[in-house]
Amino acid sequence: MTNDLEPASSTSAPTTNIYIGLGVNLGDRAHQLQRALEEMEKEGIKVTQQSALYETEAWGYEDQPAFLNQTVEVSTRLSPIDLLDRLQVIEKRLGRQERKRWHQREIDLDILYYSDQIVKTPDLQIPHPYVRERNFVLVPLAEIAGTFVDPETGESIQAALKQCTDSNTLTLYPDNRRSL
Repeated sequence: MTNDLEPASSTSAPTTNIYIGLGVNLGDRAHQLQRALEEMEKEGIKVTQQSALYETEAWGYEDQPAFLNQTVEVSTRLSPIDLLDRLQVIEKRLGRQERKRWHQREIDLDILYYSDQIVKTPDLQIPHPYVRERNFVLVPLAEIAGTFVDPETGESIQAALKQCTDSNTLTLYPDNRRSL
């Protein structure tokens, strides 16, 4: 499927195999990730799986604190654009400040995949344009969806991880709450 941007009707079944990457490097990082999951649930974005938490070096702009990253699978009746809008509302609610690209974040919520859809608009690209270049996305994604197939490349997440050239290290974070 490509560019299905019509809002899903409230009577349709929720779309599954939607993957969202979460990242934070300011404040109480683990608590902020938990709050983001709680806010997603409140917005009708049902978290069905979640990876462990990983501490990672900053990517892009390296002179900043380490990030905590996680990937979740969700189901929702929201269209890709509506999902993006809701995630941005959650980011603002959790205190996200506008900063330069790849700089510090109170919270960052990125749609990585929306089932088998490919979306290309000025505001949204799915699959996420950097998903196959970042260990901090691929490692937690492979944990919960290793056999998921990227609709652009036809490769599994596990295959993409094996081919990834990102050398940034990930460390399993000791506080790995999974309460939802």
